[in-house]
Amino acid sequence: MRQGNSGKWALPTLITLCSIALGKPVLSFTAVMGEISISGTMIKVDNLADTLQVALDCGAKKVLLPQTSVVDLGTVPPDLMSSFNLIFYQSAEDAMFKALGVE
Repeated sequence: MRQGNSGKWALPTLITLCSIALGKPVLSFTAVMGEISISGTMIKVDNLADTLQVALDCGAKKVLLPQTSVVDLGTVPPDLMSSFNLIFYQSAEDAMFKALGVE
């Protein structure tokens, strides 16, 4: 779950572990993006437009993004952004609930 010595945790990995532990699958066609620091700070997605393009190419319809990535939405082409239902989360717990459909 930890990537090298960066002090960051991949949020999709955490959600996968929660999904397994709870026996509840992640919502269909959902991509979860983001990282969390060891101290609990949500880290915005690097290269948001490129990352969303990869999600589209993989068939994602819903994308969970950290609230910290809102500042980069202007870098995403409108046609790419309109391809998704963008769902923003504030914390790892919030992302987990939304990814598992437990809002």
